[in-house]
Amino acid sequence: MKKSPFLLLAACFALTFSGCAQNPVSGGQDFVMMSESQEIALGRKADIDVRKQYKVYNNAALQKYVNDVGQKIARQSHRPNLNYHFTVLDSPEINAFALPGGYVYITRGILAYLNSEAEMAAVLGHEIGHVTARHGVKQQSASKATNIGISLAKILVPQLNNQAFQDVGNLLGGALLSGYGREHELEADRLGAQYLARTEYDPQAMIRVVGVLKNQELFDAEIAKQEGREPRRYHGTFATHPDSDTRLQQVVGEAKNLTVTNPVENKNEFLQQSAGLVFGDSVDEGVVRDNRFTHRDLGIALTFPPEWSVKNSSAQLVALNPQRDAAIEFQVTKPSGTPGEFARRMLPNPTGMETLPIANLPAAIAENSNALAGVIYGENKAFLVLGTTKSPQVLAAQRETIKTTIRSFRLLSEEERKAIKPLTIQLSHAQSGDTYAKLAQRSPLGKNADKYLRLINEQYPAGEPVAGQTVKTVE
Repeated sequence: MKKSPFLLLAACFALTFSGCAQNPVSGGQDFVMMSESQEIALGRKADIDVRKQYKVYNNAALQKYVNDVGQKIARQSHRPNLNYHFTVLDSPEINAFALPGGYVYITRGILAYLNSEAEMAAVLGHEIGHVTARHGVKQQSASKATNIGISLAKILVPQLNNQAFQDVGNLLGGALLSGYGREHELEADRLGAQYLARTEYDPQAMIRVVGVLKNQELFDAEIAKQEGREPRRYHGTFATHPDSDTRLQQVVGEAKNLTVTNPVENKNEFLQQSAGLVFGDSVDEGVVRDNRFTHRDLGIALTFPPEWSVKNSSAQLVALNPQRDAAIEFQVTKPSGTPGEFARRMLPNPTGMETLPIANLPAAIAENSNALAGVIYGENKAFLVLGTTKSPQVLAAQRETIKTTIRSFRLLSEEERKAIKPLTIQLSHAQSGDTYAKLAQRSPLGKNADKYLRLINEQYPAGEPVAGQTVKTVE
């Protein structure tokens, strides 16, 4: 049904400053249900939630470097008067996102795959584009408008002014973290390219970055098949490679009208800032090496079956068998009752129960038709190892494997704790005859090490280092 222009105008009039507002980019009218002050307040409150979910990366020099570049770009944006905040998050996720009001985040995970300041500026410029075009605000307003079946009088009830703050979880769980529609993403690319040109960066860095992310997406699809999971996507609006995406080439190409005589690249400065950057797991969340999980702060170790794929994140530690019909998950909580009583609560009506010491600590292993639960008490903590299967037949086949994992739990010595180090980005100069396969032989990244090295050096899928080239490795 076609909406009446009169009704839209009436709604805009009724909502005054928090209804139809001038878009800072286009100058046209947007139907939004949030004033700029409310937008800023929403971003400020959501920032608190982001910092609960993610840790801020502990590197003051890198934080300053990213903030300085971000602020330089923001000053050339359509909303230079906003108080922008740029933060590097301590996450291996390949991601960047922005909250309404000027809060922009970039993960150390995505920084590892970039190779110049111009490329980092492209990522920040893209996110600034989302802020200046008020994409988050428009999406939130559109979502509310479709569900609002109330009168204009009720819209003006003061209590509803706080409703936006109840939508933070929805915003964080939706487009702000996973991307907007193709049109908004393209607009953010177009705006980001403009801002790059205005700050003397090459607008084509935007296309290079999307290419880096697309290559990573293609590689992750291959890894996802190995691990039996869905592939992760960052800039998933491009089904084809960006080099052949006509719309992307067009919107970024518009920035060529802004002359950049000697575009800034700052490759070496960026690489120097990248040296020592944590790659993969953070020590704070434990590290996995050759399927052995160690956690410095907890002082514990657990070894998973060698052929199983292990995923470690701030939310969970879980391993899957190659057939994807069995999983082992590790958790830490507070003890309650005896280990046997705890295990019985984990697996109601167990068909078997074994009490035994594991690593000289009180422990129990419970079993039912589809699962095994190991409970180990130590240092006022309950360490839980839960093995689940799709059927009793699978459990019969995997029983001893899961029990072996449970029994592998042990406490670390002080020396072992101190020896736990994260993987980090290191710089070297390629020698004549160097190949990524050769460099991968001394890499801790496993069977896909050569592909990881090509990706972080932007030479995926088949490039090789050139003698004298500064190469990033992971050690």
